[in-house]
Amino acid sequence: MPTSVSVIGLGKLGAPMVAAMAARGVLAIGVDSDSAKVDAIARGVPPIFEPRLAETLILAQGRLTATHSIEDAIRDSDITFIVVATPADADGSFSLRYVLPVCEAIGRALASKRDYHLVALTSTVMPGSTGGDVRDTLEKISHKRAGKDFGLCYSPEFIALGSVIRDFLNPDFLLIGESDARAGALLESLYQSVCENRPPVARMNLVNAEIAKLAVNTYVTTKISFANMLAGLCEKVPGANVDVVTGAIGLDSRIGGKYLKGAISYGGPCFPRDNVALIALADRVGASSDLPRATHEFNRAQIHRLADTVQQHLGAGEAAGILGLTYKPNTDVTEQAAGLLLAQELAKRNVRTIAFDPEGRAHASRTLGDKVHLAASAEECIAQSGVIVLATPWAEFLAIPGERWARNSSPRVVIDCWRALKHLESAKGIRYLSLGTGIVREESVLGGAAQ
Repeated sequence: MPTSVSVIGLGKLGAPMVAAMAARGVLAIGVDSDSAKVDAIARGVPPIFEPRLAETLILAQGRLTATHSIEDAIRDSDITFIVVATPADADGSFSLRYVLPVCEAIGRALASKRDYHLVALTSTVMPGSTGGDVRDTLEKISHKRAGKDFGLCYSPEFIALGSVIRDFLNPDFLLIGESDARAGALLESLYQSVCENRPPVARMNLVNAEIAKLAVNTYVTTKISFANMLAGLCEKVPGANVDVVTGAIGLDSRIGGKYLKGAISYGGPCFPRDNVALIALADRVGASSDLPRATHEFNRAQIHRLADTVQQHLGAGEAAGILGLTYKPNTDVTEQAAGLLLAQELAKRNVRTIAFDPEGRAHASRTLGDKVHLAASAEECIAQSGVIVLATPWAEFLAIPGERWARNSSPRVVIDCWRALKHLESAKGIRYLSLGTGIVREESVLGGAAQ
């Protein structure tokens, strides 16, 4: 096992990643240009919000350091992971504008380093990037050859914010694109020593790994969208329930039960971007992009469908409430989150909108501005709304007792996108609409007998 690793980029993935490796016994160096993040890691304080990170940093004590200097980190480590942002360009392709300057700094350090060093790119990039501009930059600046004088790998992580450390330590599989067998074997050895499980490993050339990364997430978005299509279908059929349907088809080994919930649009920093990037790749090379494009368009339409449902049940002068502005629980990330997009859509329609999220308020505020009122609590959001939407199933929302949702005048409409508030089905003062089931009908009034 290599004696030391360095991780360049201490953001949502890099910080948990370097902490987890140090906690598992690897000497690790975190690198970032942001002084606040470097200082936080050096003091053992989480630089970002992520469950389990604080505890992991405690376990990492004595094996984890932080620095601004890429050159120092290369000198003092055997493997370097590049975990910096790759923002999308106008066509959806991923940009290397942050990756290549890092590669230049790595190249300068490699030029004076005599020992073999492995560079592993973790950030999602377009196919052809690692073996193209990334390799070219490293070789040009270092005056060395990848595959001979140093190793180069592309190894993206399949993690979800809110469970980064668990996912990193217990991956379904390891994807390694390699410049040569030595590089791939070295990276595999490190991962196998760090992982708590024994994941299968897929090693291949660089471009196949880059395509595989986009393909995995695009396949998942297609599966999510299929389940969401079924949810919409079940709403139109009395007695139907998408959970029963997907629970059955998920038993088929050709399908599997993961990502078959059937709820609202997918979001976050990975799924939407990877889906669009695969469309851009297909268009660039002249291949068909019909399937990922249909998935993308279907996903965008879910927000309009949900906004229509809200407006159908909204009384004159009433406000719409949204619980959840992050794309999933246990994260503060609001990027492409269904609740945030719904708030924007309702505001465009001049619907007075109130929203609350326990962790995403700051990010949401920057996006929504003064167009949406951000409540101080879930209870305030509920009390001021005629229609309330459960957009993100935070545990604290599910624990709110039935009487807090009820209204004495006319029943308050509760739109449950996740079928997670079943204790409200028979509560008085509530019209409960469970998306994905055949009870989402105008004549279904719960809190009294169905008419």
